[in-house]
Amino acid sequence: MGRYKTEASARSRGEPLRQRVIDAAERLLRQDKTDFSMRDLAAEAGVSFATPFNQFGSKHAIMQALSRRRIDLMETRYVAARPSGDALDRVLLAVNTAALVMLEQPGINRAVMGWLGAAGAVSGDVRSRSMALWALALGEGDGLIPARREQALRCLPEQLAFGFRGVLSFWTAGELPDEALADSARDIASTLLLGFTKRQLSVDPGT
Repeated sequence: MGRYKTEASARSRGEPLRQRVIDAAERLLRQDKTDFSMRDLAAEAGVSFATPFNQFGSKHAIMQALSRRRIDLMETRYVAARPSGDALDRVLLAVNTAALVMLEQPGINRAVMGWLGAAGAVSGDVRSRSMALWALALGEGDGLIPARREQALRCLPEQLAFGFRGVLSFWTAGELPDEALADSARDIASTLLLGFTKRQLSVDPGT
């Protein structure tokens, strides 16, 4: 047993502590242990009790880190899909990509979203990271009405972030089924873009 612990310590010595703590939190959530304590987290990560506090400060901050991990994955998947078309096409691709990421691990992601909806001791950067994803999809605004393009690029990243987060909140609460998440998010995005494009957009008002 002693040799095993020594070998395990050697393997993990170079692994960043923050990454280890976040990975451990995700494992606990995967086991439906949404009410895990910081002591539980430290034990799962194989670190001292103080480490999660030293690295993050609170459980809320750890959940914010898990949310950032999801947004980073959305962006990676979006770029890997080699987006084409105009701004509208790219935004809808980003919506589909983001929804699929959330649906891959619905239990974990609902737990993370639930924590983000609660007041935290410190504000995070989830909003700005989400806005960056939508700004990436909008690009230079090709396909948008030229006279409104500047306004669109200024306000749409935030509005798209708000819209997607709103849909996720209903999904997290169980009021929106998994199969309706992507369609509802696309409808929100299309509605927000209505005033900035000449293209005919199909929006289902009953979603």
